[in-house]
Amino acid sequence: MESVMDVVRKEAESCDCLQGFQLTHSLGGGTGSGMGTLLMGKIREEYPDRIINTFSVLPSPKVSDTVVEPYNATLSVHQLIENADETFCIDNEALYNICSRTLKLTTPTYGDLNHLVSTTMSGVTTCLRFPGQLNADLRKLAVNMVPFPRLHFFMPGFAPLTSRGSQPYRALTVAELTQQLFDAKNMMAACDPRHGRYLTVAAIFRGRMSMREVDEQMFNIQNKNSSYFAEWLPHNVKTAVCDIPPRGLKMSATFIGNNTAIQELFKRISEQFTAMFRRKAFLHWYTGEGMDEMEFTEAESNLNDLVSEYQQYQDATAEEEEFEECTEEEEVA
Repeated sequence: MESVMDVVRKEAESCDCLQGFQLTHSLGGGTGSGMGTLLMGKIREEYPDRIINTFSVLPSPKVSDTVVEPYNATLSVHQLIENADETFCIDNEALYNICSRTLKLTTPTYGDLNHLVSTTMSGVTTCLRFPGQLNADLRKLAVNMVPFPRLHFFMPGFAPLTSRGSQPYRALTVAELTQQLFDAKNMMAACDPRHGRYLTVAAIFRGRMSMREVDEQMFNIQNKNSSYFAEWLPHNVKTAVCDIPPRGLKMSATFIGNNTAIQELFKRISEQFTAMFRRKAFLHWYTGEGMDEMEFTEAESNLNDLVSEYQQYQDATAEEEEFEECTEEEEVA
């Protein structure tokens, strides 16, 4: 671990203005979940005021490759809640679906899946690397996207997603791009945004386009789908525009949504965790390495608290807030 931190220190020291750290890991296996969150904790200790971004591949509902996935994922999420600033939840199954349904690939490889993840990752950091009309760095993103410190788990998305053969024939408009951006089929996490509400959204557009058109389209989407946005957060969509498009495209957009439906992912992990933990199955592998049963119980309750927090803000309405304020004022009077 010390040798890893030495490399991190060397890199950090050679930076002019260190924004933060990006960590890519999976939560199902042992290395990504254990080593990944340990590294994150160490970075948080040494650089408490820098942003930590994680791109976390969560266990899929149908595709599972490790029996103890629910344990690893629950213990990791427990750490992510406390130490990460922004977590982009990515799901292999959602990526497979995008590859087969939208990109029309008959046998998607890990290379194809990684390509999807890398487009999203490069979209998030675009404004750090290129000039733009309206910039957004990692800190700006965190400030705009995280209304409550624990609720920093995002659904990423990307547009345009078209099958490779048809790419040259498509002239995309900003309207089409925006439409595709909010399409549930294009979300890279296995949960349906229509089951929840958007607390906040960030859209990073790339290419030559007018700022006014982008603003109009984003405004239209919010108006048409107003029931899917939390009305008690009035201006909850952040837009950034960068002039340089990705290679091979005229324009593109990256989507980041903080939606309460992400609780579906955590609920699923929590249910699988409880089923195994109740029987104490496979627990000896962890206790044998020096872990305590109490750590599991803590992680489980933290995950369940997170789910209830998402549910609480999904059900919250502007009227409720007003009513609470009125009763408080009456009590004071």
